Amino acid sequence: VQLQASGGGLVEPGGSLRLSCTASGFSLDYYHISWFRQAPGKEREVVSCISSYDSATYYTDTVTGRFSISRDNVRNTVYLHMNSLNPEDSAVYYCATTDYWGQGTQVTVSS
Repeated sequence: VQLQASGGGLVEPGGSLRLSCTASGFSLDYYHISWFRQAPGKEREVVSCISSYDSATYYTDTVTGRFSISRDNVRNTVYLHMNSLNPEDSAVYYCATTDYWGQGTQVTVSS
């Protein structure tokens, strides 16, 4: 049973990335999924969530209008589409359910 986050990297300000959170060994269909991030010296914060039953979404204020979360139950994957990235978005991004955490993927926004 594993939850794996991927898709991070180095991007210039204003750029975009798509993070993926893929489950193996269990189905994400029945889980509420959250993306968190933690930057050095800062507390971990919830970035976005998507519900299991109606795919309702939540975004923290600082990413509203720039980030979009979606789920593909066929691929057993949840995505975080990140646009108009700025240096304040640099952090390790984690995906999680109520039972499982992914290992994190580094996002660095820098020129």
